[in-house]
Amino acid sequence: MRVGLDSKLGKTVIKMAGSKTFMRVGPKVVPHFDRFLHKVSGGKFISSGGLLPSLVLTTTGAKTGQKRTTPLATKPEGDGWIVVGSNFGRDSHPAWTANLMKNPGAVVSFKGKTTDVHAHLMTTEEKAEAWPRLVEFWPNYDVYTERSGRDLRVFRLDPK
Repeated sequence: MRVGLDSKLGKTVIKMAGSKTFMRVGPKVVPHFDRFLHKVSGGKFISSGGLLPSLVLTTTGAKTGQKRTTPLATKPEGDGWIVVGSNFGRDSHPAWTANLMKNPGAVVSFKGKTTDVHAHLMTTEEKAEAWPRLVEFWPNYDVYTERSGRDLRVFRLDPK
């Protein structure tokens, strides 16, 4: 069951997820918890999935070459997905974005289905066109941009 962003619970979660406290604590807790839930549910569930569509992205490490899994909110569009390298509003880009820039071949687990994908870092123009839809999808993207001082990396993941 998905809760709407405009519900009381949804608004509370948005406010909490945009807080400076969550920016410090969230990255240490949420990904580990979501990896666990994803594993025990056979790829069908992660905690943020009750509020936003979410996937688990497996990339190849840019430096190590090792497989890395990252739970992410995603905006499904067409037969692909859009993901934003918000890193909870922290100063640095998340490692998975560097991994995709070096190795754009990846794997998406979404609703229990695994799909090989090719990642495309959106151009400035593509991102400008998609940004209003992304902020409507998750309003904190603007908060994360302002707080981090970064130009958040946005990728389109298309099935191979």
